[in-house]
Amino acid sequence: MSDNYARLVQDNLKKLYEKRSNKELAECLPGKQDKDSVVFEAFGRSCCICPEGIILGNEKQESIIGILISLYALYSGTGSCIKTPFKAFKDFPSSAPYAGAFATHTQNILIEHIEKIEKNMDKIKEKLKGQDAPADLSGDFAFIVWPLPKIALCYIFYEADEDFPPSVTCLYSNNAADFMPIDGLADVGEYTSKEIIRIAG
Repeated sequence: MSDNYARLVQDNLKKLYEKRSNKELAECLPGKQDKDSVVFEAFGRSCCICPEGIILGNEKQESIIGILISLYALYSGTGSCIKTPFKAFKDFPSSAPYAGAFATHTQNILIEHIEKIEKNMDKIKEKLKGQDAPADLSGDFAFIVWPLPKIALCYIFYEADEDFPPSVTCLYSNNAADFMPIDGLADVGEYTSKEIIRIAG
């Protein structure tokens, strides 16, 4: 399977560099051109992309993360992120086949970690280029993070009370689907949630 993932990453990079120069890629991501590569922030770490591969932090990415970053590079044109109004995953076209997995792997995976996430909210926002959520969003606490430069996720956390169990809602920036195919968008949510858990400890 890992060989298949590595092949998909390289196929996406081949398509990308048939379509764009590094200068154009730097404008679209956006990022900073550095010789034959482009550097930008992805999933809370420095990411370097070039025809030979993708390095996130210090690791070459030949797995799902590599595929997601390569897809983002392919789909990110010159358009800007429209952050609000935030949109539920189910409200994106063609999202229905992925909705169940999204709820399980992006939202429900966080429920048992709510207390730790709240205690480490500042650290999470610092690592993932985050910010406070709009004041009109409900929930016991909430924040926005940026796993990719043009895709923002707004997480809203509800702690348990007498009537309801704890829950988590994850919303996307309004035009997130402009920068990633819908199955990849679901995976961006999953891997961002995993990174939040990792940061929260």
